[in-house]
Amino acid sequence: MTTAVSVEQLKKTYPGDVEAVKGIDFDVQEGEVFGLLGPNGAGKSTTIGMLTTTILPTSGTAALAGYDVVSEPMKARAVSSVVFQEAVVDKGLTGRANLQLHADLWGVPAGDGAARIKELTGLLGIEEITDRPVESYSGGQRRRLEIARALVSNPLVLFLDEPTVGLDPRIRHELLDVIELLRQRDEMTIVLTTHYLEEAQRLCDRVAIVHSGEIVALDTPNALLARLGDQLLELRIGGDVQVALAALGAHGVAAADAYVAGSTVTVPLHDVPVADALAAIGQAGLSSTDISTRQPTLDDVYLRLTGATTAQAA
Repeated sequence: MTTAVSVEQLKKTYPGDVEAVKGIDFDVQEGEVFGLLGPNGAGKSTTIGMLTTTILPTSGTAALAGYDVVSEPMKARAVSSVVFQEAVVDKGLTGRANLQLHADLWGVPAGDGAARIKELTGLLGIEEITDRPVESYSGGQRRRLEIARALVSNPLVLFLDEPTVGLDPRIRHELLDVIELLRQRDEMTIVLTTHYLEEAQRLCDRVAIVHSGEIVALDTPNALLARLGDQLLELRIGGDVQVALAALGAHGVAAADAYVAGSTVTVPLHDVPVADALAAIGQAGLSSTDISTRQPTLDDVYLRLTGATTAQAA
């Protein structure tokens, strides 16, 4: 497989010794949908900024289709496109004018540009509103236009930086359908940043979980979930959760992958029967206001990797 995005020890330190990105490594293969997953402030957007040549790395290297983003920025830009969190389309122009302007800036031949605009607006469901001023568009329509604009130049790599942020649930769901359609239709490499874990689970072939400027896990969503087993036990604790976590570990219920979030202790059961776990909770003398079991999600993977564990509580 051909590597579309290559990142080695990429770092960004802002004035005041603020380390936004702390030496990350990852590769994205051609045609892959790769997710950078984490909360606001984790370093995702700074990483995208470095990969799209809008932020200069402090150190390390990154390349798009073999073009170094620092030493060959124009070549790297020529093979990529980006949809930023903030809108960059001109609201005073029509959708078509925005798309045509972008095609002209990127040197797309006139005939090819017109055909591409027609194809993309139809694909993204905005063909009927293309000749309206963008200021009349809804948030979801504007986001679709942003994606169409990014695709006019037919990039090898498409960056989507928090593409659904600020959208209402219905529009967000519709936009996810659009992104899935792009994935199925073209062998395009997509790098997606999001703090919505269900988006990453639905869209991405692989996910890098980013925490405080570092990648703390990188794998397929299914492989990340498999680390927690098939079933989780959740307990809402009325007392000290750290004491409860340590007690569960001492009674053989909680292994090193158990974690706390607020007043809730979450325990991957692995091969421990639920009845045995409940019996051990009683033996530990824990007071719980609520006990339940469920299947793990990527939320659990993230919390497990960034929260308190039994090893820390002991």
